[in-house]
Amino acid sequence: MPLPSSALRTSLAVALGAVTLLTSACATESTYRPATGRGFERSGYSDRQIEENRFQVSFSGNSYTSRDTVEKYLLYRAAELTVQRGYDYFIFADRDVDHRSRVYSTPSFSGGYGFGGYGFGGYWGPSWRYRGRGFGWRTWDPFFGDPFFDRGVDIDTIDKYEANAEIIVGKGPKPKDNIKAFDAREVIHNLGPSIVTPK
Repeated sequence: MPLPSSALRTSLAVALGAVTLLTSACATESTYRPATGRGFERSGYSDRQIEENRFQVSFSGNSYTSRDTVEKYLLYRAAELTVQRGYDYFIFADRDVDHRSRVYSTPSFSGGYGFGGYGFGGYWGPSWRYRGRGFGWRTWDPFFGDPFFDRGVDIDTIDKYEANAEIIVGKGPKPKDNIKAFDAREVIHNLGPSIVTPK
């Protein structure tokens, strides 16, 4: 038996609300956890030992993770790794933050640049063929308007940060004259409350 229109509207509203909640739940910063994914989709921390007291550490955020958070999680991971290995302090031998971007179009379009058709005065001119939402293949040339933005194609840039460091670990008090040296337990104590782990 078909639902009455008010019940149908209520059901649709509940379904839409659930989808919105699910979407917004996914759109959050990376949590502090071991890395998953590959390439541009990679998120989380990783490390590897280079020498007895030297390690490479990295933290890669997702597209919602700020540079500050990525750097904070790298610092926390360096401190955590130092303590796990039985050391007291670490020194940054090298540290860098990579910024990568990807450009997406919604809907995606493909096309090519070429010369074709006659423009004003009978001259050959540049033209584009592209495919977009709801209108199939189209042709554009400079005499007849904007190639993308007047036809419902959205262009988005996704930014992503990855922090990388090489650390040297040691035992005892940190060297007081080295500004790149950190007391691992103090870092964990101070940053710990702001570290978000998976639930």
